[in-house]
Amino acid sequence: MEGERLFEVEEFSAGYYGLCTAGGMLSAGITHLAITPLDVLKVNMQVDPLKYRGISSGLITLWREQGHSALWRGWSGKLFGYGVQGGFKFGLYEYFKRSYSELLVDQRRSVVFFLSGASAQVFADVALCPFEAVKVQVQTQPHFARGLTDGFRKLYVNEGLSGFYKGLFPLWGRNLPFSMIMFSTFEHSVDLMYRKVIQRRKEDCSRAEQLGVTCLSGYAAGSLGTVISNPADNIVSFLYNRKAETVRQAIKEIGLVNLFTRSLPVRITLVGPVATLQWFLYDTIKVLTGLLRRGTSLSLRRFKPIVE
Repeated sequence: MEGERLFEVEEFSAGYYGLCTAGGMLSAGITHLAITPLDVLKVNMQVDPLKYRGISSGLITLWREQGHSALWRGWSGKLFGYGVQGGFKFGLYEYFKRSYSELLVDQRRSVVFFLSGASAQVFADVALCPFEAVKVQVQTQPHFARGLTDGFRKLYVNEGLSGFYKGLFPLWGRNLPFSMIMFSTFEHSVDLMYRKVIQRRKEDCSRAEQLGVTCLSGYAAGSLGTVISNPADNIVSFLYNRKAETVRQAIKEIGLVNLFTRSLPVRITLVGPVATLQWFLYDTIKVLTGLLRRGTSLSLRRFKPIVE
């Protein structure tokens, strides 16, 4: 391998899963922090689409009316909330992928990817939900709270413990399809790139080539997952801002077409690069420890092919 590895980690050991969890926390926390201004705009577009009509005009409106600091509201929720979520999501995905591959020997690999992504996301969203509840209200209600700690306190006083999890089911509705599509698309895109484009095994490629495949596959995975998850993302914002009390009422208020189209351009602008950078940072850690070079994806020879 080119260069020196930071340290050796035994595949599928406790240290391996710990490394994947730490990598997920680092990559998700940093990337979500970086796009906080666009996330603030996205949430406000979902809650007040008449006022915030586009990306450029929406950012100008926020800056003019509330100052530059408004663009960074909720940054701590992005950093810590999505950091925790990323740790659970990536670490548990690796664990479940290993476990399901041993249980579902005769299944197509897509089944393993779907189940692994969904199983990991269930736990990741339980961890994220309290942070998301505070973040959305901080971003859309300028005087709700000064920050994450103050927001937790106020939300608990106002709504009790249930206030932290009232958006859990819509959050699952948004993130479960996204995670299933993202992981599966990423895995298949990586496989396709090595087989059809580079035409060499992963182990025989340089670090730069490996990370190039990671970035292209990550962008495809993030963009496709965004389109699938957009309706639920709109519902989450409506519920947390009390624009609706139930999912059914939120759907009625937003409208079926708007569920799929409202805030979609800004979400694609957000999620595509974010997913790309997350996978890049995550796989960089694997490359530096020799895991990606050795090929940490499970052997898929036991699974049925995608096309019979």
